[in-house]
Amino acid sequence: MEPDSLPTEVILTNPRQSLGRLQLDWTPQPGNYLDFEGKTYAVLERRHRYQLKAGRYRLHNIAIYVQKAKRPSEKTLVAGRWVIGDASCDYNANSEIIRCAVNPEGPCNSCRFYENSGNREQGTGNRGRITND
Repeated sequence: MEPDSLPTEVILTNPRQSLGRLQLDWTPQPGNYLDFEGKTYAVLERRHRYQLKAGRYRLHNIAIYVQKAKRPSEKTLVAGRWVIGDASCDYNANSEIIRCAVNPEGPCNSCRFYENSGNREQGTGNRGRITND
């Protein structure tokens, strides 16, 4: 069985409960978003479960741990990965899961706490910005 054809169990983290199983044609990574039964979830963690068959361990299924979320309207490409919000802000968490501590819901462009000391620009690699206005 190929990894992309394995059953994937979707588990809500709080309260902890199984939302169901599905077949995915892609490998969900933490920070990705998943639409499941009409709701959007952020993937927090992925775990592989193995089964011993004929003296060998084989990948049996995948479990992803999710939380309810809204897809972010602002993203910035930093060092080859998308982070939520404007990564040039000193308060940005540089995370695929959370924007920042002072304005986690956003948007960044009208945030009164926005600060750019210039230290964030170094070492960030290719940078791009996408907004869904």
